Amino acid sequence: MSEVYADRRVRLRDRCAAAGSPAALVSRPANVRYLAGGSPPGAVLLVGPEPEADVLLRPVAPGGEPADGRLDELLRQEVLPTGGGDPAVAAVDLARRAGADALAVEEHHLTVARHRVMGAVASAPRLTDLDCAVEQLRIVKDEDEIGCLRIAAEIADQALGELLESILVGRTERHLALELERRLVDHGADGAAFPTSVATGPHSGRRGHRPTDRRVEEGDFLSVCLGADYRGYRCEIGRTFVIGTTPAEWQIELYELVFAAQRAGRESLVPGAEYRDVDRAARRILKAAGHAEAAVPLTGHGVGLEIDEDPQLSPSAMGKLDACVPVTVEPGVHLPGRGGVRIDDTLVVRQEADGGPELLTITTKELLAL
Repeated sequence: MSEVYADRRVRLRDRCAAAGSPAALVSRPANVRYLAGGSPPGAVLLVGPEPEADVLLRPVAPGGEPADGRLDELLRQEVLPTGGGDPAVAAVDLARRAGADALAVEEHHLTVARHRVMGAVASAPRLTDLDCAVEQLRIVKDEDEIGCLRIAAEIADQALGELLESILVGRTERHLALELERRLVDHGADGAAFPTSVATGPHSGRRGHRPTDRRVEEGDFLSVCLGADYRGYRCEIGRTFVIGTTPAEWQIELYELVFAAQRAGRESLVPGAEYRDVDRAARRILKAAGHAEAAVPLTGHGVGLEIDEDPQLSPSAMGKLDACVPVTVEPGVHLPGRGGVRIDDTLVVRQEADGGPELLTITTKELLAL
């Protein structure tokens, strides 16, 4: 894996050099992990003018608080002495000593105060904005990353499948969410990818609903959204069911509508497709049925080391899909006072010659009465 991380740092170094900055300072934890294999608490990564100048600066010695991930063994590390100050400030001085006349930094992650102190280092290189260069590199995944996402999806499918075999009536949203998160860990996840959402009755179909003490009742819609974190990579799955009885006509109609919208979004995941066209493919079906105002604000988003990454599949998003980009497709409709439907899958964009979009989350999308 050391070669993988070294190659990522080379790509970032080349991008920065082309923009006039021979070095970069990465402080956002997910970006540090992407480039270094791990992200110890408080650590920053200096990508120097030459590979030999790359160094991870950390305020805590190895053996202290565990790193997030497994660090590249060939990457040089420097531990600041106790009370040694801010690793980012120390990195600025190292960049100066390495001969960098400009240093690209993640202004979107740094506080104003921290940026000011970094700029005040004696003879400091000129600070420029790295912007979201690392986030852009992270969009297209390699097959090892996709393999981790595939395992995460399998774990989430297992946890959800087991829940569906249990008795649900009378249990609270909060209880079901906690049980799902326990099952994720039981099946090999490092933890939940995000707080698990369980929504019943009038809460169903809401995006990001926080579980309450409302109990599951006969005839409810039950919406569940969960994800597994496996070796840092996070997937997402969402399904909606009916509890204990034959679905009502309005429930069947709403479910079929959202299912059609989700299918349209999935089928539009082809390399070269505009981000907003994927959103439009799903949204126009909901709009034609009169549910434009009740639909969720975006159709999907990228996943990886964070659960909500670029690209954003929204009405105003700019850009085009590439192959090997994992995204969610998650349209939904919530009707105030009645509830709603949300269907959510994680897929990987693939060339048509490779079979088209690869579906990672495979739990049935049939409207089940549990």
